[in-house]
Amino acid sequence: MTPLQVGILGCVALLFLLVCSLPVAIVMGVVGVVGYAAVISNKAALSVLSADLYDTFSNYNLTVIPLFVFMGQVAFHAGISGRLFAAANSWLSGLRGGLAMATVGACAAFGAICGSGPATAATMAAVALPEMKKFKYDDALASGTVAAGGSLGMLIPPSVVFIVYGILTEQSIGKLFISGIIPGIVVALLFCAVISIQCHLNPALAPAAVRIAWRVRFTSLLGVIETLVLFAFVMGGMFAGWFTPTEGAAVGAAGSVAIAAAGRNCSFKMLWQAAHETIRTSCMVMVIVAGATMFGHFLAITGVPTEFAGWLAALPVPPWMIIVMIIIFYLVAGCFIDALALILLTIPIFYPVIQGLGYNGIWFGVIIVLVTQMGVITPPVGVNAYVVSGIDRSIPLQTVFRGSLPFLLALFVACGLLMAFPQLATWLPQIVK
Repeated sequence: MTPLQVGILGCVALLFLLVCSLPVAIVMGVVGVVGYAAVISNKAALSVLSADLYDTFSNYNLTVIPLFVFMGQVAFHAGISGRLFAAANSWLSGLRGGLAMATVGACAAFGAICGSGPATAATMAAVALPEMKKFKYDDALASGTVAAGGSLGMLIPPSVVFIVYGILTEQSIGKLFISGIIPGIVVALLFCAVISIQCHLNPALAPAAVRIAWRVRFTSLLGVIETLVLFAFVMGGMFAGWFTPTEGAAVGAAGSVAIAAAGRNCSFKMLWQAAHETIRTSCMVMVIVAGATMFGHFLAITGVPTEFAGWLAALPVPPWMIIVMIIIFYLVAGCFIDALALILLTIPIFYPVIQGLGYNGIWFGVIIVLVTQMGVITPPVGVNAYVVSGIDRSIPLQTVFRGSLPFLLALFVACGLLMAFPQLATWLPQIVK
């Protein structure tokens, strides 16, 4: 067999094993090692395996992941998420479906100090779902809002997905962060529009609006000042050149601990819980990265990415059609493969195509995050839906998926807007040097 044939066989084997629900990291690593051995030799495969494992777990750039995750965990356990939700609810209380819209707003705000979609979904499920159930919100609307709103944690900076994409493509992580701000706001507004339209078409989904006094609204803003200060200091410091993204993550983590301590919410038990969740999440990400790195090296020696990129770029269709095809691919593949694993598997294949077509790498990074947001709320592998259903076991998984589907339309619209107006993603990174 030629190396190219071995590469194609390896891709088929990978998909088959993933469909069998085997661990993603193990599958990618095993297929990568066996494939590398088949093309080169057993000795070379073991040598590359050991090198990839060492390089991944000793990579300084990847330390930004546990630091930002820890920042989000401390913020959650310190009660910051609850204050964000209370403030958002106060200002949106006059609208039908206001609690659901407040959940979206709180998800966007919490995503600014978290960086993880599933973590944001889990946090807001614990905070917002009991409130919406208390006011008799429809279970599908409530759970779907939390699952979809949680995906904003992947787009609003700092984002773990942007970090991984930046490392894979050698794009500036700082510019990727700032490129997600405007699209993140647009997606949050589109989510609120989806909620408003649903409640208008079917008022039974949410109770009549209850207005809150203006004095209470302004008082609630005190609960978001700490988040705004932390976000502005971390992001502003990176773009002012005071520190690198990794150092900014450390500053953010320390800042979240300081906020918790100032609010007398910092205890040894809280820090232990935050550290435990951080270690668990970070190890999962790092192992997946290591497995994907090994599989990527196997693909590289087979020539599959190069051949595929050449074939795709040579298609007799306009460049925007190729982008649409890539988006459709991610939407379908995201239904079966974990979002992070999908990015690690496909970016080495699609990024050369994007470069060849002349598209901006920062812009494509935002597109990638948008389509992976779709993946975390679509069956059967929509991780945010599983998280929400796991937090509130009284809501069946199929109900969460049903409630999430309307928000897919908003993400499709966001992709369309980004394709029509790429400046939504590129303007801020251009003016912030």
